[in-house]
Amino acid sequence: MARLIEELKKLPGVGSKTAQRFAFHILRASDEDAELLSGAIRDVKASLRLCSVCNNITDIDPCVYCASPTRNQRLVCVVEEPTNIAAIEKTRHYNGVYHVLHGALSPLHGVGPEQLRITNLANRVESGAVDELILATNPTIEGEATATYLSQLFRASGVKVTRIATGVPVGSDIEYADEVTMQKAMEGRREL
Repeated sequence: MARLIEELKKLPGVGSKTAQRFAFHILRASDEDAELLSGAIRDVKASLRLCSVCNNITDIDPCVYCASPTRNQRLVCVVEEPTNIAAIEKTRHYNGVYHVLHGALSPLHGVGPEQLRITNLANRVESGAVDELILATNPTIEGEATATYLSQLFRASGVKVTRIATGVPVGSDIEYADEVTMQKAMEGRREL
């Protein structure tokens, strides 16, 4: 039981108490449910890998986005995590491809450029296969630092580097926006 709790604590956002609850739930579960869980974990590890082009999680290589003949292969949206792709795809307005960094620069946590998956992005840019990089990192200190680093890195390459707009979310009141959000909203304004 202690070994199971220790392994569960390695999951993101799972502390000691949550790991303990998960472990006791698994213990109380039927043998069939426990086997289904362990089988699902084994299957995901055996069948999923990173796309050799964009680093997205996929069961085929290259992934469906990189292999699609209908997507604009010269427009690359750079995101921090594979889960960010779903948010962009939900809009149904982006028809380019992606590049997943698997993190953001965070010197305090020991994450520098060498820990991010930038090499194959640099290869794509250097090969002349990219017209525009859209930096869609999170609007956090780490995300902003990553966007700034990437824009400086690719500035000399001749590729257009853009940053997603940030600001006041739709459906909210301006009076509740913090000063940084309001500043970004003002900076990102556009003509109607």
